[in-house]
Amino acid sequence: MEEVKQQKIVVLVSFAETDKNLILNGIRLANIFNKELCLCYNYSKKEKFEKTVLKEKLSDYLKPIKNEIPNLRISTLLISERLNNLPDKLADDFEAILLISGAGEFKKYATSVSESPVPFLFVNEKENQPSQFKKVILPVDMRRENSDSVLWSSYFGRFNTSAIVVVAASDKGKDAQRQVTMNVALGRKLFQKFKIEHKIFRGTKSSLQNSFEALDLALSSESDLLIILGSSAVTPLDWLIGLPERKIIKKAGKLPVLIINPQKDNYILCD
Repeated sequence: MEEVKQQKIVVLVSFAETDKNLILNGIRLANIFNKELCLCYNYSKKEKFEKTVLKEKLSDYLKPIKNEIPNLRISTLLISERLNNLPDKLADDFEAILLISGAGEFKKYATSVSESPVPFLFVNEKENQPSQFKKVILPVDMRRENSDSVLWSSYFGRFNTSAIVVVAASDKGKDAQRQVTMNVALGRKLFQKFKIEHKIFRGTKSSLQNSFEALDLALSSESDLLIILGSSAVTPLDWLIGLPERKIIKKAGKLPVLIINPQKDNYILCD
């Protein structure tokens, strides 16, 4: 009988001191969603002859976690993939359902984010405590792909009893505003179905600036998670002046930012 693979929360480690907070957040999310934690190192071609040493480093990470949390399902993975292929590989072959990286590594993983079928969580590596993920801010704009970010916010509400604050975009065009209203209604219906605490806040910014308004609210209200949709299309100008996601993560400080990729069909968390 074929073994059933377990969905995994994958932490992308770099064997630096900054890995600590990534792993702590990974443990927290693995417990919240009842998933396996996987510590993954993506090695370069230059490191292919150091695989034994790299495996030992991963093993060293495991020992204290197993001692402290013996019931946690945890594994390690040593892999060598191009960054734009990495999320698909991890999701398709290793059942990754969420990837965690440091906020300072966004530039490195930007192409990975735009190719990913699972969310990327960027956390501040310099923090000493993991997020509680209890106060979630969710910007909702005119894009139909908001259904994916709404769904992920509902996971936190269902499995972590998180409170969700929706920041709805305010667009001038009737069609755009109609789509925003439909997206908000979808979220409200889902939250009510699962009895999730939520509030709907009518923002003042358009869909283009909606995520930045949500960021400001998240920071001023000391929330502990911002969930956003990534860019629907990436142009050469975006790479030149910087993606909106990069600007948000840079301004977020200690606030974790979960990015959902609107360019791909996203995998669903299994209950």
